[in-house]
Amino acid sequence: MNVRKFIAATARDALRKVKETLGPDAIILSNRGIPGGVEIMAVAAGDMEMIVPTAERPAPRAREPVPAALASPPLARAGVPPQVPPAAVPLAAGQSSTRTARPLPPLAARPLPQVDLPRAQASNEPKPEAEVVPAAVIEEIRTLRRLVEQQLAGFAWGESARAAPVKTEILRQILDAGFSPQFARRLLLDLPGDLDSGAALAWVKAGAERSLLAIDSDTDIVDRGGIYALVGPTGVGKTTTTAKLAARCVLRHGARKLALVTTDAYRIGAHEQLRIYGQILGVSVHLARDASDLRATLRNLQHTHMVLIDTMGMSQRDRMVGEQVAMFADGKVRSLLLLPATSRGDTLDDVVRSYGRLDLAGCILTKIDEAASLAASLDVIIRQGLCLHYVSNGQRVPEDLHLPNRQYLLHRAFKDLPENSPHRLTGVEPSLMMAAGGGLWSAGG
Repeated sequence: MNVRKFIAATARDALRKVKETLGPDAIILSNRGIPGGVEIMAVAAGDMEMIVPTAERPAPRAREPVPAALASPPLARAGVPPQVPPAAVPLAAGQSSTRTARPLPPLAARPLPQVDLPRAQASNEPKPEAEVVPAAVIEEIRTLRRLVEQQLAGFAWGESARAAPVKTEILRQILDAGFSPQFARRLLLDLPGDLDSGAALAWVKAGAERSLLAIDSDTDIVDRGGIYALVGPTGVGKTTTTAKLAARCVLRHGARKLALVTTDAYRIGAHEQLRIYGQILGVSVHLARDASDLRATLRNLQHTHMVLIDTMGMSQRDRMVGEQVAMFADGKVRSLLLLPATSRGDTLDDVVRSYGRLDLAGCILTKIDEAASLAASLDVIIRQGLCLHYVSNGQRVPEDLHLPNRQYLLHRAFKDLPENSPHRLTGVEPSLMMAAGGGLWSAGG
């Protein structure tokens, strides 16, 4: 095994030397800091077989023996010693060659050299089986790869902390708040390098605020009117939010300008709950059991200023989501996706992917009073390009429904964790998290 040592002033320079000398597939064995730089021990990818045992290969097939009568030249078979060509006889020192070379015998009289020619494989001869690498070997290679990636992430984090300390600290705060590594890379991509920590954090918050799409009082859907279906998984507050929007519309335009429709014929008491809200507000409530019922109901309500449709809650992985998509295939129905602020970011991404087949007008963020942080939910809304219409922070109707205040929401989202929080990242943990997300400062991901 040919282990090479590389010494450079920075880890980046050392890794570049490794790549130039051993190729991009070189394996890092160890690294340590030395006075004036770093030292990396690496080995070429071709020498991995000396580190990781490979599967036993089948022994090569023995060469078939050649008959002795064919192996010896014609003169040797007749008992006559073979003659050496004149060109092969060594000359004494100072002796010049004056002998005339004898003509070579005809081609047919000369023995042909023994050459192993590739033979066509017989059709009935079994083909050699492909080599099977044991699972233990594959797992060991994966373990080595993870160790190398962690070491490289530590190098990059240490180098970034020295070269751009402000950027590294802002990255830690963004990850601590609960934003995804992909969104963190996007925010920090164009961060100016001459800002202090306070100015850099303000710059990042301003960038996030510009990326968050939200309506205001001039674009409130209650004033514009239309047909809106409130959709989302179970327990996000669809019926309560429908009642809040209905009360908001009644206060501005009167009860005759609004109609409520429910498609939840499965949950016990769902229709009765919405009917109670309708009686309090003086609004008519209709039940649509299937797509044909819904189309007929909407035809009768076509002159109504606003129609709100309360739907059945279901898991984003339920096959009935497809049926709901088909029910709202009419282009006149716009959907508002309800997202709970208490869910993880990956769960919310899954919800958006499932309900994205609908004609989404935007989303409503619910349960913000129950969430410790708004970073994960706002992260999903920004990355998915959704327009935030309302936020809900309680059960009161209609008081606990508000137009989004982007500055307030992002202030809560960027709130730093306390020092003793078990969810706070320390040491090189931010670098490992960013490495798992596809690199420290890459723009893609």
